[in-house]
Parts: sequence; C-alpha cells; structure tokens
Amino acid sequence: MLDAFFRYEFLQNAFYSGVLIGLLAPLLGVFLVVRRLALIADALSHITLTGIAASLLLGKHVAFFQGLNPLYMGLVFSVGGSLLIEQLRNAYKSYKEIAIPIILSGGIGLGVVFISLADGFNNDLFNYLFGSVIAVSRSDLWTILIITFIVLIVLFLFYKELFFLSFDEEQAVVSGINRKLVNFIFIVIVGLVIAASMRIVGILLVSALMTLPVAAAMRLAKGFKQMFFYSILFGEVAVVTGLISSFYLDLAPGGMIVMISVAILLLVMLFESSMKKVRKLGLQKVS
Repeated sequence: MLDAFFRYEFLQNAFYSGVLIGLLAPLLGVFLVVRRLALIADALSHITLTGIAASLLLGKHVAFFQGLNPLYMGLVFSVGGSLLIEQLRNAYKSYKEIAIPIILSGGIGLGVVFISLADGFNNDLFNYLFGSVIAVSRSDLWTILIITFIVLIVLFLFYKELFFLSFDEEQAVVSGINRKLVNFIFIVIVGLVIAASMRIVGILLVSALMTLPVAAAMRLAKGFKQMFFYSILFGEVAVVTGLISSFYLDLAPGGMIVMISVAILLLVMLFESSMKKVRKLGLQKVS
C-alpha cells in the first residue's frame, strides 16, 4: 500500500482528508453529544445530499455547473440547513428538538425530487452516499483543509462560550454570553464539517463518526478535556484503519470506518466492565 500511496494522488487525497475529518468530526461531536444535538448530523447530511443532487441536476442543463464541484453546492445547502434548524429551535422554544426532524424530512423529500428529475441515481451520487476513496479530489482536500483551519480558529476563540452554553445555557446568558451569535457560528461550522466529511465517510454514515468516538470516549474520560482527547484518538484510529482495510478489501471506506468505530465502542465498554469487576474483587479481598 505504501508504494501505491506515493504513486497515486487519489490515495494521498483520501488519507490526508481522512486524517482531517478524523480530527474535526469527533471534535465537534463532543459539543453535539453534550448539548443533546447528536441527531443534527443526520438532518444536515440529508440536506447536503439535496445540495449535491441539485448540483448534479443543474450540471445536466447549465454549463456553469458542469465543471463545478458538487461539494460546493452541498456546503451551501448544509450551512443553509443549519441556519434553518437554529431558526426553528428559536421558534419552538419549548420543543426545540422538533427542528431536527423537520429539516431531516424536508431534506429527504427535496433530495428525492431532485434525484427523480435527474432520472435516478448515478455513480457520482452513490459515491457521496457511502464514501469513496477514488472520488476524493485535490480540490476536496483543499476545501477540507480550509474548513479545518476555520473550525480550529472558531473553537479557539469561542471555547469558553461553547463550554458554558453546553452545560448551563441559562447561566451562560446571565453571564453576558451572546447565545444567538455563538450558536449561529457553531451550527454553521457543524454544517461545514458534515458537508466536508461526506466524501470519505458518506452522507448516510457521517453522523456515526461524530457520535461513536464520543460515545466511546465518555466511558473512559474523567473530564471534558479528556473526552476531546479520547474522541479524537478513537476517530483517527477508526478513519485510518478504515481507509487501509477498505483499500485491501475493496470495500466502501465509510462502512469500514463506522464498523471499526462500533468495534472500538464495544471494546471500550468491555474494558470498562472488566475493570469494574477487577475493582469489585479487589475491594472484596480487602474487606
């Protein structure tokens, strides 16, 4: 594989993009899980699919869209969907969670319409659904790299605000934090990361990379910062191992990454259960 890696540009694009996604998805996933917004990734991924389907449809009729990377239209729809979710959450203050299924349903419906107008699925759309190593271009890599810098800068500048809003929103507002502005910025970068992740993981599986490493990290971490460390570690292990195994087994990388994430979660839970039994036996012997 090393020989093929240095020979083929698409493998380099896939690996570097995967490493960046393995950092970004669990990093934002920690905030999403803590704020009980884990399902937002599913809603935005389907909105992204709608944007890609729209771009492919327009590419059949408009010359400008024929040479345009569908990822850009997916980014626009994903960010737009994230802003709509935030608006709906403000509109339904007592039932904020209803915003996610509204956008999810709307995204699926509109996406199906676009796909029907485009005479069904094609190979490009299939690659976006489940991820493809071959499909990752150099422009995709540069887009993901730019998004990585944006996300890291935002988290560096607004870490304290996001931390307070995640655990005690009312107290954060009383303390003078601009909740609307911080939530607006956060939801936009979530939309960007979800759209950027689809090339590697696939639209239907991207939410798993934002939640499974975090779920595993929660079983081991003893603090918020430790949860970031373990989440990113598990995310990177899943992505790198998934890409390598998909190369040798000729399977979709998204599926392999998710299955390895599931395996990591099960191993962590087994390890935690074993440690509890060891501690219990140790206390019984002491007593």
